[in-house]
Amino acid sequence: MNLLLPFLRLIRWPNLVFIALTQALFYFCIYLPLYHQQQTAKAVLLMLASVFIAAAGYIINDYFDVNIDRINKPEKNVVDRAIHRRWAIIWHLVLSLAGIVLTAFAVRLHYWYLIVANLGCVALLWFYSTSFKRQLLVGNLVISLLTAWTILVFFFAFSNPSHAFNTPDPLSVKFFRLAFLYAGFAFVISLVREAIKDMEDLEGDARYGCKTLPVVAGIRTTKTYTAVWLVVLIATLTVLQFYVLQFGWWPSVVYAFLRVILPLLLALKKLRGATSKEDYAALSKQTKNIMLSGILSMIFFAIYF
Repeated sequence: MNLLLPFLRLIRWPNLVFIALTQALFYFCIYLPLYHQQQTAKAVLLMLASVFIAAAGYIINDYFDVNIDRINKPEKNVVDRAIHRRWAIIWHLVLSLAGIVLTAFAVRLHYWYLIVANLGCVALLWFYSTSFKRQLLVGNLVISLLTAWTILVFFFAFSNPSHAFNTPDPLSVKFFRLAFLYAGFAFVISLVREAIKDMEDLEGDARYGCKTLPVVAGIRTTKTYTAVWLVVLIATLTVLQFYVLQFGWWPSVVYAFLRVILPLLLALKKLRGATSKEDYAALSKQTKNIMLSGILSMIFFAIYF
């Protein structure tokens, strides 16, 4: 029992709940209303696979970041304090293997490429922890792609593999557009959040030779880079709302403006004045809440479809 809370902290249980919630919403609010084909067991297995692989990724990240975390997040450091490094690597291997096995049970050999893809996710998380996160923008790109993958894996798992991208079926076209819309949103907001976290962790990253954007180019350049992505996201979502208006979906448009676009504008304003570690931590939390609000908007599709 004494190790349960440190272990839950190690695997970032709130983030795992977020992953499961995202995939559950995509399945129940987008896939089922479109196709009316119950495949809940498959969805649950894929969800568990994603959660296990992500948990393993958090463990291996902390395993290799013990020294950096003593500077950046001393109060959250678990490895070598509450959990021995040997047990951390064992849990990483067990959870990674469980994630791959569950993927295989979920999709069978008919979707063999998803088993390979999730195996690739395990490898990416390992190399992210050992080298990618220390390279200029590479780590941010990897994490953003993996965030988008939590949605795309469901798109590929519940699409016909022979024509996932090329089909005249209007339902398949709609499924494709919504999957890549939400995956794109997750990708961009993750790029923003990772850049903000890099500014928050500047001290420890610089001491241990990480070539993050704030270390290499400075805070001002990183703020400009982050602001550009925020402006792109705000502009895209605003244009999208005018497109949605033609269907008369006023509640969803109002929700998008109040819960996603307006908070993005406020984040852009706060970014300009941010100077301290606490400022960047608050911004990181705000972008995570914006991502949650964006994902929750899937509920409207269950209402309107």
